[in-house]
Amino acid sequence: MVHMENRPKVTVVGTGMVGGTVAQLMAQRDYVDIVMIDIIEGMPQGKALDLRETGPVMGYDSYILGSNDYADAADSDIVVITSGVPRKPGMSRDDLLKVNKGILTAVTGEIAKVAPNAILIVVSNPLDAMCHVAFDVSGFPRERVLGMAGVLDSARFRSFIAEELDVSIEDVSAFVLGGHGDTMVPLARYSTVAGIPLPDLMDEETIARLQTRTANGGAEVVALLKTGSAYYAPAASVCEMIDSILLDKKRILPTSVYLQGEYGVENLYVGVPVKLGKNGLEKVIEIKLTDDEAEALKRSADAVQDLVTAMANLE
Repeated sequence: MVHMENRPKVTVVGTGMVGGTVAQLMAQRDYVDIVMIDIIEGMPQGKALDLRETGPVMGYDSYILGSNDYADAADSDIVVITSGVPRKPGMSRDDLLKVNKGILTAVTGEIAKVAPNAILIVVSNPLDAMCHVAFDVSGFPRERVLGMAGVLDSARFRSFIAEELDVSIEDVSAFVLGGHGDTMVPLARYSTVAGIPLPDLMDEETIARLQTRTANGGAEVVALLKTGSAYYAPAASVCEMIDSILLDKKRILPTSVYLQGEYGVENLYVGVPVKLGKNGLEKVIEIKLTDDEAEALKRSADAVQDLVTAMANLE
C-alpha cells in the first residue's frame, strides 16, 4: 500500500459514524488518499488503521491516515466537515446552534490555513446554518463551500417511492429543494419513475404522505436508533458529491449553496439543483416553479434565515 503522490486527497474532519463511513466508502472507490482528523486522541488513528487493514481483503490501495493534527490536511482537494454534536434531549435549537457554530468556526479556520484551495463539503447540522459559518470563516468563494443535504433527502424520497410502487430504485429520480429540515420541499412534479412523472403514478394523498416522511426522514432514523442518527445514507450521499467533483462528472445534484438572487433568494444557503464538477459549484440550475412550490421554497428559505439570524444574535 503506497502513498500515491498523484491521487486526489480527501480529508474527513470528525471521524464519528458519518465521517468513518465516508472514509470507508471512499477507500473502496480506490482513487483517493484519505486523511481522517478528529480531536479525540486515538480514534482517527484506530479507524484509519482498521481501514488500511481492510484493503487487502477489499482490494483497494487507498492510503488512509488518522491524525489529531490539522497539518495533515495540507493541500487537500476536498475537506468533508462532519464535526459537531447531535441534539441531545433537553437541548434547545439555540444551544445546538451555539455549540456547533463554535466547533465549525474552529475547524474551518484550521482547514482554511492548511488547505486554502480545498472544496468544503459541510455535513454538520443544522446544515444550512453551518454552511454560513464555513463560508464566512473560510473566506472561500461560494463555488467551494457546499452543503450535503439534498442528495440525502432525495435518496430518502426515492427509496420511499420505490417501496410504495414496488419498482427498482434505479428507475426512480426524485427532486428535493429547500433547507434541510421539516420545511424542505420534495417536488413530486419533477420526480419520475423511468421518466414518468410521479403524479401520473400515485394519488396526491400518497405523494403527500411520502413527502412528509421524507421531510422527517432523519428524525425517523433517530427515533429508531435512540442513541445516534443516520450515517450510511448521509455518508453515501457525500461520496456521490465527491465523485462528481473529483471525477469532473458534472452531475446535477441537489446541494446547499449560497444563492445570490437565484430562485429569488439573496445571500442564503438553500438546497437547489446544481452542476458539480472539478471547480465545485459550476452552475445553479433554475427551474420554473408553480406558485405553490415557490411559496414553499420561500418558507423554507425563511426558516434558514431565522437560524442564521439566531446564530448572529448568539455573539
